[in-house]
Amino acid sequence: MEETYLLNYPGVKKKILAGGNGPMPHFPPGTKLVFHFQTLLDNFERTVIDDSRKAKAPMEIFVGKMFKMEVWETLLTSMRIGEVAEFWCDAVHTGLYPIVSKGMRLIAQGKDPLEGQRHTCGMGNMFHYNTTGWPELDELMRTPQALIFIMELIQVGDPFSYKRESWIMDKDEKMKEVPSLHLQGNALVRQGRFREAAKKYQEAVVLLRIVLSKEMPGDEDYIAVDRLITPLVLNYCQCMLELEEYYEVLEHTSDLIHKHKEEMRGGEESHQWGSKPVTAAHSSPPLRETGLGGVCVF
Repeated sequence: MEETYLLNYPGVKKKILAGGNGPMPHFPPGTKLVFHFQTLLDNFERTVIDDSRKAKAPMEIFVGKMFKMEVWETLLTSMRIGEVAEFWCDAVHTGLYPIVSKGMRLIAQGKDPLEGQRHTCGMGNMFHYNTTGWPELDELMRTPQALIFIMELIQVGDPFSYKRESWIMDKDEKMKEVPSLHLQGNALVRQGRFREAAKKYQEAVVLLRIVLSKEMPGDEDYIAVDRLITPLVLNYCQCMLELEEYYEVLEHTSDLIHKHKEEMRGGEESHQWGSKPVTAAHSSPPLRETGLGGVCVF
């Protein structure tokens, strides 16, 4: 089937290569889209830039979660499950593709996909094209151009059929999840399941630190979120004491002391923590509760 037509979206053409199965799916916010893709240059050779089938797993994005290649959401939500389609996209839609491609390639190498992008907006990264590490991506940064995407929609996941990962949660979702994780951790502690409790506290800390990374240091929201972290790290450390992971406790309590050293008087307390080894005989702080019903951040 080779029907070429314009989507109701300027600068995009679609050609169906293989029809899909069943009715058109619904795509509410949070829907997980699993797909394979190829990216080609719009030249005579149709040079292949990326091919997800060379990676270990297909690509996944979530509807409405601000994926940098916004046009991909439009392309995929025009498809049926099992459909294969070719899309021509004008340069106005492909300017950020080199950044997206770099991130995907870093993930395939087991590296941080945000490497080199910390504290820099998407357009800010456009001025650092020489740092991508791939000549073909550098060229696309220097000269934005139309690209061809061949997509195969493999699966459409119900928004409520899977555990939401931290990176697709918005700020409010993260802040609501934190007290739940803390309470789960407390319940596990009371059952003596310290390793599992520590993981719950750690998950909560990660969420808070993600929120913190998006706030302006010194602002009220930054300070409020930051204050939730300390008691939850202490909960984590209490679990580590019970598990006799003393160096882990020293590392994190030392970090806390360093963080709050300006608030401490004379440095006596810091000296006491730093000079004596932690043992199970030392009394540990009780589980700390917060106004959120308990939070732990790592």
